[in-house]
Amino acid sequence: MTNTGTGAAATRNATSTWRNWAGNVSARPARTSSPASVAELADVIRTAAEDGLRVKAVGTGHSFTSAAATDGLLIRPDLLTGIRAVDRKAGTVTVEAGTPLKRLNEALAREGLSLTNMGDIMDQTVAGATSTGTHGTGRESASIAAQIRALELVTADGTVLTCSPDENPDVFASARIGLGALGVVSAITFSVEPVFLLTAREEPMSFDRVTSDFDALVAENEHFEFYWFPHTGNCNTKRNNRSAGPAAPPGPVRGWIEDELLSNGLFQVACSLGRAVPGTIPAIARVSSRALSARLYTDIPYKVFTSPRRVRFVEMEYALPRESAVGALREVKAMIERSPLRVSFPVEVRTAPADDIPLSTASGRETAYVAVHLYRGTPYRSYFTAVERIMTAHGGRPHWGKVHTRDAAYLAGVYPRFEEFTAVRDRLDPERLFGNPYLRRVIGA
Repeated sequence: MTNTGTGAAATRNATSTWRNWAGNVSARPARTSSPASVAELADVIRTAAEDGLRVKAVGTGHSFTSAAATDGLLIRPDLLTGIRAVDRKAGTVTVEAGTPLKRLNEALAREGLSLTNMGDIMDQTVAGATSTGTHGTGRESASIAAQIRALELVTADGTVLTCSPDENPDVFASARIGLGALGVVSAITFSVEPVFLLTAREEPMSFDRVTSDFDALVAENEHFEFYWFPHTGNCNTKRNNRSAGPAAPPGPVRGWIEDELLSNGLFQVACSLGRAVPGTIPAIARVSSRALSARLYTDIPYKVFTSPRRVRFVEMEYALPRESAVGALREVKAMIERSPLRVSFPVEVRTAPADDIPLSTASGRETAYVAVHLYRGTPYRSYFTAVERIMTAHGGRPHWGKVHTRDAAYLAGVYPRFEEFTAVRDRLDPERLFGNPYLRRVIGA
């Protein structure tokens, strides 16, 4: 049966299995729908509720968890894209929820505007990225969700709520990182600023030096991050700071060599070899950790913050109190060195300032992130379990969109405002129309 309600939302019975980007999560929804307007979105949600179907919205599938999986109605926001309004005086842009970050960044650049900070991947939709707490690294500038100034949310009864610090402020506080539990986000208003230049300084550094100087490196740079290559004492660091210019982007040849040939093409080959013959991984790691040389370039923000990620992987990331990060990372290094594990992907470390979002991984505390990855198809549970044990011993908060095993009992203990979020959920979705097994585990029934 095809059910389009009062609009042409292209709702149809599902005939295929949905899979996420990494391929570790799949679902077979009863229906899929691609509404082209907020009115159509509200209509398909009401119809699904009448028919007893759970509802989830999915973006580009870059979450490694089953946050968006459903056997009910799967909403695809492919037609809810584009910029609604640019308000230069207020310094905001309002964008449809299904807009990919790449398209938003390119459109903002044409307008001479930019987000203040962003993560290193821009394939996600704006709603998917913010709802799971996507972040970059920054001394003062926080996650993408922390840059939200207002949002539009369609709730379980089809009501369209406009939320901001002045309108439905309790919903706004929680829905900026809402995990899809409060409703379906249909539009987001971000804070933006005139486009600026960033100078990126990338250079190798030893593990001992970068961990000893970590606090100073964070304090001295607007954006600092590093990657440590397991089985080696080598790291690659990146420092991004605002620049007066002129722009000096990477040359096309060197940019292709660094970003495509080495970071994607040859790395793909190395990961495939390591998966087939794990004993080669330490030697590959020693070569890989020395392959990228120092470089300096200046460009507009999204071209500096983001990088192409064509090698598919599975990831777990924990947010720690910043003062615990170095100690925890040293524990991870020691654990790998004394274990039979062979880890082909570097470990990524980033930072964020405290923010005021109830379920933000940086809620109420200065934060450092430790992310571990393994090549898709490689058994990851032993490695992730060992790392997770270290992270939780330091009061770590798992990234909502990345692999973890924590439940509501644990999470309520590390999020002081956890009950504030669940109270909003109880009010907006008492029947759990937007629920699924993942949300039952991490938020509760």
